[in-house]
Amino acid sequence: MASKLTKWIFMISALILIPYFAFAEGGMAGPSIGGIRIEFLLFGLTLLGVALFHNQTFWVAVIGIAAIVLYKLFFITGYPFAEHFFGTNSMVDQFIHKDMRQGEWGILVNLLGLLLGFAVLAKVFEESGVPDILPKYLPNDWKGPFVLLVFVFVISSFLDNIAAAMIGGTIALVVFKNKVHIGYIAAIVAASNAGGSGSVVGDTTTTMMWIDGVSAFNVLHGFIAAGVALVIVAWFAAHQQDKHQRITADAKVGAKVDWVRLGIVVLMLVGAILSNVYYDMPALGVWVAILIGAIFTKIPWGEIGASIKGSIFLMCLVTAASFMPVETLPDASWMSAFILGFVSAVFDNIPLTKLCLEQGHFDWGMLAYSVGFGGSMIWFGSSAGVAITNKFPESRNVMLWLRKGWHVTFAYIIGFFVLLLVMGWEPASNKKHQEPPIECKAPNCPVKITAEAIQKLDEVPK
Repeated sequence: MASKLTKWIFMISALILIPYFAFAEGGMAGPSIGGIRIEFLLFGLTLLGVALFHNQTFWVAVIGIAAIVLYKLFFITGYPFAEHFFGTNSMVDQFIHKDMRQGEWGILVNLLGLLLGFAVLAKVFEESGVPDILPKYLPNDWKGPFVLLVFVFVISSFLDNIAAAMIGGTIALVVFKNKVHIGYIAAIVAASNAGGSGSVVGDTTTTMMWIDGVSAFNVLHGFIAAGVALVIVAWFAAHQQDKHQRITADAKVGAKVDWVRLGIVVLMLVGAILSNVYYDMPALGVWVAILIGAIFTKIPWGEIGASIKGSIFLMCLVTAASFMPVETLPDASWMSAFILGFVSAVFDNIPLTKLCLEQGHFDWGMLAYSVGFGGSMIWFGSSAGVAITNKFPESRNVMLWLRKGWHVTFAYIIGFFVLLLVMGWEPASNKKHQEPPIECKAPNCPVKITAEAIQKLDEVPK
């Protein structure tokens, strides 16, 4: 037993230390041990504590962020806390113009709003009666849980991955009679993250790329890797779930759809999409829809209290990650994109994506898959994973997640290399890294040519 525990501690520690090997040289000057900044060590201890003490994850995260803030306050002279949280421009300008240099306040407010709002959405969806009638339409063997994961993948391509995971988890609770295998829970999170990895409206990270000038077509090929990963995860997880608890064969007696509640769910999802596109703030649309829905039916406000601890937990980890002195990444390549997938399992993918956009010239579809799907490998690696563990608290055990959900890591690796073999490495510029055009100086010359094209011409053999 002791040797088995030691093995798991070693495996988890190795995974958690990946960001430090990648980023040890980055950041402002500050104290370090063995070339690794103190902030990284504190963050690593926090993540290790979350992994080992899964019954006390909330307090581990709170203590961890407190230690990092106190360290910054007392040992980093003049650290710009106000600028870090509120940015250099006014909050109104950041909200209206979607300034990518905004402070962390926008991310944190949006994250809190989504986690609590989608907890309400999941309960309203459950009360709509739709999960009760779904057994009439889902296959009665292993193909039932397989189809459900495909459904989560599809809706996540145009919805936020948190919403897709919460809807999938709500359906699973009903059709599997509250007996959901941890491997299948991990698969729901993986399917929701995979669905958003090729769509600029399906995930916060891909939306950030879109806002920053990356074409939607330069992200689309992420679906190649995501599709392969989905099939692998769905195959193994569906058989796990079928052996653990077979899907309900018949619909609940007397089940019927409450169209008012279902309409509110649809309104919340539409609101999330519209406010995401126009304001980069999907939580705004969700809460406007909730307030409108309160006029027509009773809203389960109690879900907010049930989800608040899990939401604060994730906000602590995201804030801690934002304090890490990471200012540079390894050079853009398929290998660095591959490694970032594992980094994303323990390091929030939003600041990672910000850094990649600043650096530029990544293969954006490959990167979207890596930082999106990669976060599924551990439950706290993505906001969808944290949200769904509020419904399934037993899945907060990292060792069980890795052991029962082993197929997620396996699928990530296979999906990545299938994409690499099919498409190769196709880096593209974004608006921060487009070469400025050089105008022809000849009279009446309409031609414009980029510096990159001139360089290529110079390289042609004479």
